[in-house]
Amino acid sequence: MARRRKQSPFEDLIDLAAMLPWWITLPLALIAYLWLHSIATSPIPTLANPADLGSHMPGMMLRGLAVPAQYFLPAALVIGAIASIFGRMRRKKLFASVANSESTLESISWREFELLVGEAFRRKGFTVQETGQGGADGGIDLMLLKEGEKYLVQCKQWRRQLVQVTVVRELFGVMAAEGAKGGFVVISGRFTEDAKAFARGKNLQLIEGAELNEMIRQSRATAARRNSQPTTIKTPNQATSVSSDPPIQPRRATQPTCPTCQAPMVQRVAKRGSNVGNLFWGCSQFPKCRTTRNEMPT
Repeated sequence: MARRRKQSPFEDLIDLAAMLPWWITLPLALIAYLWLHSIATSPIPTLANPADLGSHMPGMMLRGLAVPAQYFLPAALVIGAIASIFGRMRRKKLFASVANSESTLESISWREFELLVGEAFRRKGFTVQETGQGGADGGIDLMLLKEGEKYLVQCKQWRRQLVQVTVVRELFGVMAAEGAKGGFVVISGRFTEDAKAFARGKNLQLIEGAELNEMIRQSRATAARRNSQPTTIKTPNQATSVSSDPPIQPRRATQPTCPTCQAPMVQRVAKRGSNVGNLFWGCSQFPKCRTTRNEMPT
């Protein structure tokens, strides 16, 4: 496989800006220009005494850096914002294409598959970050954020083979190392029975191609119904989900009560010791209360 060309810091900054929404990046570009321009055009201090040169040196160096940076930094942010806009349009077009076709998952590239999965989770209310660590060969492709919790996603667009248990096991290990609340493995085909058995009982959800297609169609249908209805103002306590379009969340076990302080217990993943990677119940009042239940949640 060809080695990826090393990018310049300017290109890295564009990629970083493209991950942000354009309505955040453009104001940042304006703020950056105004701030750097004020430094670059500040008057050069006159030195009455050569001994004062050392005290003025940091300010002079900052001014020297601000002269080119006042153009390069805003330019990178603006280019990233434009890339973000076109990326959003591309994802919407790809999402609509898959929603109207049965065979698109097998005909798109692995990069388009990753974009498609990210858009599907974005429409489920997740904040989606593309890690850049994935690819055709593997790695964590997406990081999801929702309600302060982190979830990891690995995408596999393998057209003619079943996804083995090793892929699921590797993601579960990364979840433990990263302290993720849960994880998803999304594929265009099917999982082996061993893979399904390994994920059972864990905060890890396997999504096959048929299920992904159905999720995309339901999301598109829900959006169409929402657009056809008059706009209403809802309070935070009102439900926003539709019964035919259940939200995607990793499977949760019945929540027990802490036997010590009676507070609710939460699922955690052991990060060290002999039980590393295994789930256990921990008191939600930690570190005030350190009570745990080591049995596997069911």
